[in-house]
Amino acid sequence: MAIGGLALDVSGAGNIDAKITTAVVMSCIVAASCGLIFGYDIGISGGVTTMKPFLEKFFPSVLKKASEAKTNVYCVYDSQLLTAFTSSLYVAGLVASLVASRLTAAYGRRTTMILGGFTFLFGALINGLAANIAMLISGRILLGFGVGFTNQAAPVYLSEVAPPRWRGAFNSGFQFFIGVGVVAANLINYGTDSHRNGWRISLGLAAVPAAIMTVGCLFISDTPSSLLARGKHDQAHTSLLKLRGVENIADVEIELAELARSSQLAIEARAEPFMKTILERRYRPHLVVAVAIPCFQQLTGITVNAFYAPVLFRSVGFGSGPALIATLILGLVNLGSLLLSTMVIDRFGRRFLFIAGGIQMFLCQIAVAVLLAVTVGATGDGEMKKGYAVTVVVLLCIYSAGFGWSWGPLSWLVPSEIFPLKMRPAGQSLSVAVNFAATFALSQTFLATLCDFKYGAFLFYGGWIFKMTVFVIMFLPETKGIPVDSMYQVWEKHWYWQRFTKPTSP
Repeated sequence: MAIGGLALDVSGAGNIDAKITTAVVMSCIVAASCGLIFGYDIGISGGVTTMKPFLEKFFPSVLKKASEAKTNVYCVYDSQLLTAFTSSLYVAGLVASLVASRLTAAYGRRTTMILGGFTFLFGALINGLAANIAMLISGRILLGFGVGFTNQAAPVYLSEVAPPRWRGAFNSGFQFFIGVGVVAANLINYGTDSHRNGWRISLGLAAVPAAIMTVGCLFISDTPSSLLARGKHDQAHTSLLKLRGVENIADVEIELAELARSSQLAIEARAEPFMKTILERRYRPHLVVAVAIPCFQQLTGITVNAFYAPVLFRSVGFGSGPALIATLILGLVNLGSLLLSTMVIDRFGRRFLFIAGGIQMFLCQIAVAVLLAVTVGATGDGEMKKGYAVTVVVLLCIYSAGFGWSWGPLSWLVPSEIFPLKMRPAGQSLSVAVNFAATFALSQTFLATLCDFKYGAFLFYGGWIFKMTVFVIMFLPETKGIPVDSMYQVWEKHWYWQRFTKPTSP
């Protein structure tokens, strides 16, 4: 197989790539549905923070500032307590993702996803019944633990279950379900906006996607790799046979033997601390990519835009209802682009989508910054006419589409497929932890950044998008179609990373 002009040996994978069984499809759909709870929370958080009853009960100072006759539009919602409500989830998610690596190694990917679903469900119920800010933040912390567990386990599950040829499409399903969750949350926010207890309904209904994915996980088996790593050879054989189909029994035996070899290496390496291993010179590429990709994903500005889209749209002149409609449109565009991604991700490869999406987002961020500078100005007291406000929505939709078919799904896919089996759970935990840390930092500071930087906040994100696109061009090898246990070859053939790796399988 030729990757970037270099021939890679992927023999031994059998012919199982060509066949997608019903078991593979169902298992991947269930695992990908873990993204529902993350997406729902992203969509709900921004919407409820614009609801008057919610602000009256928990954040009256923000409501007072918003009702003032004349104020700086960039600074209306600048409140550290309000951002703490949003970002507290990510502190808990960071801690949970680090703990999750040991859970997935000891009890399996499936068990960790179930645990995450139950934790998120209880957090949703507490938020829906919240009587004070302490109860509200406590519920958010439980949500964070749930998201941390599932975000660590689900992408690894998908990478291990999906056939190598279609791994990108199946793994992008995780980001697709995040998009579904965002759209569902936006619809619910719009429907409950005018109700006195609408915020309770919106927050409490987060229990529904948690219940759906948790029940679904009860009906799928763990991955063959995970079962082998825990010494359950017979169960691994049964699971792989179910996934690949009984008519492919010869290929199943070949794949099982390869997985068993990788699992044995993983078992032997358990006594070696992960941090010591990941700092070895030959794993320098894995470390850099696992940290850079999730960090860059958040520096696109997408998550804070999703959180605060209703707030942003109200700031530029939309009322509460129109702001929620604009946010819903944004979510639908993102969802459509995610569908496009599933169709092209295994055809054009990871690098092409990263680069093309980066260029698209960069141009949109610059355009939004220029538009805000011309209309509301640096002081934030200018008036943005309806036509210009609609243009902001259009630009952000194009930006969201660029993210949806590139950095959205790929930021979960690439870190989950680059690590050898012995490091895969801990490696994915590291990547998810970085994602949560970056999300926390940016969500906690976005409203203050918008207030201080004005339209320059969009130039800030545009600058980072330019840098990350250059990083992909220079340092990210193509991983399309490579079996996860043969991934070491892409590093050995890369113009830069080959100096760190050894020409032998890890």
